[in-house]
Amino acid sequence: MTERCRRLQRTMTASGLHACLITQNVGLYYWSGSMQSGYLLIPAEGESTYYVRRSLNRAIGESGVKTVPLGSFRAFGDTLARDYPELFADGRRPRVGADLDVLPAQTYLRLQEAAPNVELRDGSAVMRQVRSVKSASEIALIETAAKAAAAALDLALGRIREGMTELEVMTILEGEMRRYGHIGLMRMRGYNQEIMTGMVAAGEAAAEPSYFDGPAGGRGLTPAAPQSASRRPIGAGEPILLDIGCCIDGYTIDQTRTAVIGELDDELSRAYDVSERILRRVESLLRPGASPESLYAEALRLADEAGLAAHFMGFGADQVRFLGHGIGLEIDEWPVLARGFSEPLEAGVVLAIEPKFTFPGRGVVGIENTYAITADGYRTLTTSPERLYRLPFHP
Repeated sequence: MTERCRRLQRTMTASGLHACLITQNVGLYYWSGSMQSGYLLIPAEGESTYYVRRSLNRAIGESGVKTVPLGSFRAFGDTLARDYPELFADGRRPRVGADLDVLPAQTYLRLQEAAPNVELRDGSAVMRQVRSVKSASEIALIETAAKAAAAALDLALGRIREGMTELEVMTILEGEMRRYGHIGLMRMRGYNQEIMTGMVAAGEAAAEPSYFDGPAGGRGLTPAAPQSASRRPIGAGEPILLDIGCCIDGYTIDQTRTAVIGELDDELSRAYDVSERILRRVESLLRPGASPESLYAEALRLADEAGLAAHFMGFGADQVRFLGHGIGLEIDEWPVLARGFSEPLEAGVVLAIEPKFTFPGRGVVGIENTYAITADGYRTLTTSPERLYRLPFHP
């Protein structure tokens, strides 16, 4: 916790902030070790304080930083001035970066009212930048999740039969991963973005678009959950997209494999081969100093060269504009392999890279691995074998 706070302190100082205020659960956990309701103040210099509303006793037992009761929220500004007089020296109104990308507007207004002596600014970029570089222990947790996902996939592949529904396959995957300690959800930072344990979808159902910001949505069970697995039976000769994640001790692996009962037609099979070719090419460029947007541009070039640009990462108006994303405590972490992300990769960055091709009315094919950037290249954290899984017919 101390080293994480120091890294944030160095970054906020360079950004002209006097402190950061962490309000979101994932950020609270990352910088304190506890996910109890409250606010964590990390000054540019000095000791952090975790002001807890509930449950204080549990937070004290879990937290790695100074932990105290929040007290009166209306007097929060006075509390900060009392605990951090140096921030308010000479009548200064300190610039405090908050996680405004996720902070509800109502809570933001209440904070402004409770602490008018503080100038709240958007500190989400510095927070996400710090969290993008993982420690060895964080990467080890992602690897643990990868092993659980691989075991679950192996079990499910051995049980898939023609006529089995997508939901039935998903229950096999989820049940097995829960046995390994999967917490049952994968957190997302994006507003109104949710995710189940990933996606199992076959044929045209996989190609149905949804609000989910990804190359494949899935039909889902109902308009109240319009993504991922449905009750559609799986047929022979159609692509089965197995895009699953597993979250153990808060850290998530993200991987995709494609399967088929029997054989895919030539066009879909070729598209799958191109997805592997794109992944191999991007792997050859993965190293510290590589630009995320240049990796995305190279993937676009290869998809266009193969005559598949119109199907790459979605179709038509529903195409997404990225190739991969950072991953850790949240699915949608920084950096993103997309235009506008020019900051070079660093050792410790963990990326999920997912070249996929969508064919409306027919299905989605592709592959996804999670990688850790190392000092001289990368290490693949996903352990499931890479291939198009051709499953036998069973009467």
